Amino acid sequence: MSRRSGRITLQARNENAPEQNDNNTRKRKAEPSKKIPLALKKQSYEIQKRWSEDGASPCVLVETPQKELEPSRDLSGFKQFRFKNIFIKPSPLPCLSWASSDDVWIKMLNKELKYVHDKGFLQRHPKLQPKMRAILLDWLLEVSEVYTLHRQTAYLAQDYFDRFMLTQDDVEKDRLQLIGITALFIASKIEEIYPPKLHEFAYVTDGACDEDEILEMELVMLKALNWSLCPETVISWLKLYAQVESLKDGLNFLVPQFSQDTYVQITQLLDLCILDINSLDYQYGILAAAAFCHFYSFEVVHRVSGLTWDNLAPCVRWMTPFMRAVSAHPRVQLKDFDKVTSEDRHNIQTHVDYLSMLSTARQSQQESQGPISPVTLGGILTPPKSTEKPANNSANSF
Repeated sequence: MSRRSGRITLQARNENAPEQNDNNTRKRKAEPSKKIPLALKKQSYEIQKRWSEDGASPCVLVETPQKELEPSRDLSGFKQFRFKNIFIKPSPLPCLSWASSDDVWIKMLNKELKYVHDKGFLQRHPKLQPKMRAILLDWLLEVSEVYTLHRQTAYLAQDYFDRFMLTQDDVEKDRLQLIGITALFIASKIEEIYPPKLHEFAYVTDGACDEDEILEMELVMLKALNWSLCPETVISWLKLYAQVESLKDGLNFLVPQFSQDTYVQITQLLDLCILDINSLDYQYGILAAAAFCHFYSFEVVHRVSGLTWDNLAPCVRWMTPFMRAVSAHPRVQLKDFDKVTSEDRHNIQTHVDYLSMLSTARQSQQESQGPISPVTLGGILTPPKSTEKPANNSANSF
């Protein structure tokens, strides 16, 4: 399999590695040397598909931390973090008639490495605060429900916004709404069959953004993102895990076979979590698996994701206060939408009072927490007693 020069391929170590390295060194001496800048070499990581001698399965790669211990710096001096691979064996995907399950799985993992997000973007924008991002994303979720947009569209917009902010400096807070609605505008054209018109996106801003401004910002964002618009979002991973867990007919893998009711319960938890800027500390696949842990046993989560408890524990622990906040509110129900079939209604983004729930979760985070083990999980967490629930505050209180 060919690779572009400048890319680093992760390879499994074996006993013959020293001898192979010597042979490669001799060959390089005979060939004309081509110097590649170190910055270019570190620009991206990629998983290389390697097979064992019997050809049965891909070889195992050594697990690494989620982020580099020594972050590099770009030309502006800003710290750049890159997610590292948590490779698992084997692929949890079943045998597919239309593609190799291993190829599909490795492609998804490679996207986790390519599309980088990090809460450190606030270092570039001293005038912004985490609560501003939460308010903006909450508004985008509300707009998505008004225009009957899919969950994937809303999560694409969240990804575009966070990655775009990593490329900018000193953005004013009065520009956030324009950036957010433009991200949703781009995402809708990627994901929706019949996306809303440009004037509808301008209208929902109540005069804060006009059509020309959205079009101008669209071009700026596309260039800044280098037209990389197809990440595996949290919803992508969640839908995969849910499908693998409930799979009964492997031949129709692309046809949803999971419970819509359970699915929307988990999505509500993820909707709340992404409002917190600390969610950017985790890969999207980790976030989805941690949310799955609060509704299923760890054995099920391990089977559908292949992740170990050590991989998931930090995210599960961080997510627990959010699960308590969700459990303290009325159970979310499936909604019916005009011109949306019953088979697709669980995919439509919905909105509740997430800002109030976020305030509750942050208050719960301040309480001391003991260690969590996979034995204590499995099934929805029991809500706290009414006397133990923190009082709900307004969205402006956090």
